[in-house]
Amino acid sequence: MPQHKSAEKRMRQNEKRRKHNKSQKTRVRTKINKLESMEDPADAREMLNEVKGELDRLAGKGLIHKNKAANKKSALEKHVNQLEDE
Repeated sequence: MPQHKSAEKRMRQNEKRRKHNKSQKTRVRTKINKLESMEDPADAREMLNEVKGELDRLAGKGLIHKNKAANKKSALEKHVNQLEDE
């Protein structure tokens, strides 16, 4: 347990940020799963732009590494392009 008031406050802030960050990452992961299960290329392309923006936002805030965001965007782009080729 913290011995100082400032340490108590820091614990409260950390917990609040942890919950917020977790919800952000979970929301994006849900959108990615939805995108991967889509069959319609037009809807998938629309969703892809939204997901790419979300990934960039998470990477910009340091919630995920920028290379992980780039790799994920690339994989999703390949998936959508494959849908369009079919």
